[in-house]
Amino acid sequence: MKFGAMVVPRISDWQLYQELEAMGYDSAWAPDSQMIYSDTYAVLALAAANTSRIRLGTGVAIAPTRLAPVTAHSIATINQLAPGRTFLALGTGHTAMRVMGMDPMKAGEFREYLRVVRALLHGEEIDFTVDGETRDIRFLHPDDGFIGLENPVPILVAADGPLALKAVGAYGDGRVCSHNQSKALLQHSLAKIQEGADAVDRRLPDPFHTTALTYACVLQPGESMTSDRVIDEIGSMALATLHYWWELYQMNGDTSTIARRCQGLWEEYLDYTEKMDLPLQKRYQKIHLGHCAWTVPEERRFVTENLIRSTGGLVAEPDEIIEMLREREAMGLKEIALLPAMATARQNLGDFARQVMARY
Repeated sequence: MKFGAMVVPRISDWQLYQELEAMGYDSAWAPDSQMIYSDTYAVLALAAANTSRIRLGTGVAIAPTRLAPVTAHSIATINQLAPGRTFLALGTGHTAMRVMGMDPMKAGEFREYLRVVRALLHGEEIDFTVDGETRDIRFLHPDDGFIGLENPVPILVAADGPLALKAVGAYGDGRVCSHNQSKALLQHSLAKIQEGADAVDRRLPDPFHTTALTYACVLQPGESMTSDRVIDEIGSMALATLHYWWELYQMNGDTSTIARRCQGLWEEYLDYTEKMDLPLQKRYQKIHLGHCAWTVPEERRFVTENLIRSTGGLVAEPDEIIEMLREREAMGLKEIALLPAMATARQNLGDFARQVMARY
């Protein structure tokens, strides 16, 4: 099992990447959400220039907010600073687009986006279409120190739906999922990925890399899962699932992803959102306040044991967390990436490194 840490990308906090390297983390991820955080690539550039071992990448980069050549160029620039230890995790924009009241990229467009990015990062010429115009493009100065292509950047694709999973097989080097997944769901997803690879006659990397974006908090003896300290450290990530459920519900009334044990909590949360002092068409602005960075005080009450368990949070004493991790590794998971609240990130990730990683 590899251990990664996601760092809320505030440009003045880039030193945390150095600390994660010293703690022993294998990878550090910078989320990408233009209306919430600092620019992911600016933060990664500082991290790359000031570390030497830890793998660095996006967590995850948002396809709809940048043209495919721009994304390829940005991560290739980081790869010039950190050759061979840079990765690109890409997604359709479930947060970055919804914080602007817009929908994520469609699966077909996302597949085409991946095709272009992959070719460019492998130093190839590729046909690229924008506004109905198609032209062949390539990086013109790949060997002059502007970008790094000598070590191709692995592409990890955030995907859950069948079409996106097939696109992973066609163009990805690994897959990213949110929180915990059952063995059956993970195996089903891997089968869809293999299907996508077979369709383009591609051989997948062996082993195929799978990462879960999640969160953890090492409990002190006798401490509960919903103590104030725990909510301070992981509440923002747990609540992001409620935000996601709300967005799906607003889009098409879909409640199929809401965990059964959280039905009552969901109804309370929905009632809470309906009383917000913003019209529905602008309510997304308030829904995503503090998203994955801190817990809005009015939302603390929604961080319950049922929500933590339903979202696969690694919240337990060290021995129990280690057992959870061994179960997930046996299922086929290769890496976890932890995202704690911004203010408590050093303490949270340090506790996990000392009490879990050191013993795993």
